[in-house]
Amino acid sequence: MQIEFVIISTADWDNPFWTNKQHIARRLADRGYKVLYLNSMGLRAPTGSSKDLGRIFRRLKGMFRGLEQKQENLWVWSPIVIPYQKNKVVRNINFLISTFFIKYYTKKLNFQKYILWTYNPISKPLLKKGEVFSVYHCVDEVSVQPGMPEEVIKEEDKKLTMSVDTVFATSQSLYKSRKEINPITYYSANVADFDHFSKARIQEYQVPEEFINMNGPIIGFIGAISGYKLDYQLIYEVAKANKDKNFVFIGQIGEGDPRTNVSLLEQLNNIYLIGPRAYNDLPRYLQYFNVCLLPNNLNEYTKNMFPMKFFEYLAAGKPVVMTPLHALKEYYDLCYIADNSDEFSRMISFALDEKNRSDFNKLINDRISEAKLHDWESRIDNMLEKIHISEEKNNGNLGVYDAKSI
Repeated sequence: MQIEFVIISTADWDNPFWTNKQHIARRLADRGYKVLYLNSMGLRAPTGSSKDLGRIFRRLKGMFRGLEQKQENLWVWSPIVIPYQKNKVVRNINFLISTFFIKYYTKKLNFQKYILWTYNPISKPLLKKGEVFSVYHCVDEVSVQPGMPEEVIKEEDKKLTMSVDTVFATSQSLYKSRKEINPITYYSANVADFDHFSKARIQEYQVPEEFINMNGPIIGFIGAISGYKLDYQLIYEVAKANKDKNFVFIGQIGEGDPRTNVSLLEQLNNIYLIGPRAYNDLPRYLQYFNVCLLPNNLNEYTKNMFPMKFFEYLAAGKPVVMTPLHALKEYYDLCYIADNSDEFSRMISFALDEKNRSDFNKLINDRISEAKLHDWESRIDNMLEKIHISEEKNNGNLGVYDAKSI
């Protein structure tokens, strides 16, 4: 049986930092399934910042381009939306337009029986419009992100969770809260592109130009540099106490939070905010990190967050120093945990001294072995199998299929 996928994303396809949305879409397409990927519909009202204005301009260009084929079996469309989702009338207009185009493009692409796979917590109005099965892949507590219409998202998220056939949640906190609403909810933690980030360990790269004049160890972070995610005060205090080390941050400043202010970090000469880099280039930078960081705030958002970069770091065999993130509790034995600046500095020193430990090779192998268990192909196999189980429970009409080929 031919099955297609319509993926309602909260991340634009061309964002250089891929999340589970792009990874799953690409791998489904690689397996031979037709995939229609909808770029973010914009949950947060735009500000007057240059970043938001630039995104609006890019979105307008994307709308005029229409359907774009990115690879074999995968097409991307940028929904036409009024960027004020807090208003119910605006949401209804947005979803009316999106429903029309989903029907138009699925017909154009000759989709016969498609699964609607959504990441957007307010997307319930897109259900029951032609799909044979629906999935809510709950990867964040979006309502608590800065600038979001919190009450609207909470209410709509609950409606969506109740209405879909299956829910996948990427953290234990998300799993528990959604399971109370929909009994067909599964815990499915984030994973990593193991082969891609293993290149940092097995290939030889030239030193990135930005690192050439750096003396001393490089302590690095790859990801969104946003005030609600990262603890800037902690980073500042640790970098100030370790002037002989270089603290490198690769990522978009203000991703998801245009009000982010990094002026505190810019006060220190050993903190380098070098901006985003292409996905294919990330292993080259990671290879030259001596220690990797997860210096996150501990708040309602990060309580429900399972950072994909954790397994990316492990795939490279790198030591990780991090704040005690709830979702990673079962992996504390594979990293260094610190909850204040003094402890963070001490753990970085321990991590840098690993090569002098008698169990150094075992440390590296344990990280790699664990990361290998959490790769995208095995995770997609598992999720597709769970969809089949749920379909049986619901007496659906998808038919019998193998997890690797539906």
